[in-house]
Amino acid sequence: MFEGLNFAGGGTVINVAAILAGGIIGLTGGKFLTERIQQTLQMACAVAVIFIGISGTLENYSTMLLIASLIGGGLVGEIIDIDGAFEKFGVWLRGKSGNDGDAKFVDAFVTASLTVCIGAMAVIGAINDRLLHDQTILIAKAALDLIIILVMTASLGKGCVFSCVSVGIFQGAITIFAGLLEPFMTEAALKNLSCVGSALIFCVGVNLMFGQKIRVANLLPALVVAILWE
Repeated sequence: MFEGLNFAGGGTVINVAAILAGGIIGLTGGKFLTERIQQTLQMACAVAVIFIGISGTLENYSTMLLIASLIGGGLVGEIIDIDGAFEKFGVWLRGKSGNDGDAKFVDAFVTASLTVCIGAMAVIGAINDRLLHDQTILIAKAALDLIIILVMTASLGKGCVFSCVSVGIFQGAITIFAGLLEPFMTEAALKNLSCVGSALIFCVGVNLMFGQKIRVANLLPALVVAILWE
């Protein structure tokens, strides 16, 4: 089905297209949904993301790994303020896309971007795409992201659609530099990545449910700590 995209980075192209499709469907269908239905959809999405995070964390759970990765990664993230960079990028996108009047745009963009970028599937999928010419993981992720972004867009707004830009940059960069990452991607590193990445997905779900309580972007360096942890 995707033979024409069988090149390094093709999986990310499919993923970006799936997010765009989900966002467009969500925008079109969202117009026919009442505010009450949109709130219910947002809560349903939050619950799904929370349990995806919990199940992935428990599958490869390690107490010391989780503590060291989140604390170490959080310190680095706060120092360089990744969360602030995400928000600034969201503000820039809002202006460039002619959506300055959309008060929810930046929050929607940041929340959706973190949901579809964080996690082992994005990292491992991009590496496999480059090193093994295997797009299976990213194609599966694309199907999941289509549904997630569809629901998010219907409830949070058009900012979610632009998460495709984040996915393109994030996964594209990993694909480009996969050769440098290969020596570090041992079986243990992949398990650690899955554990910590899933914990961050749980945090995204908490923010969806209760508002922006956790600066998840500033915890992203925890993924690097997880890969290097032995």
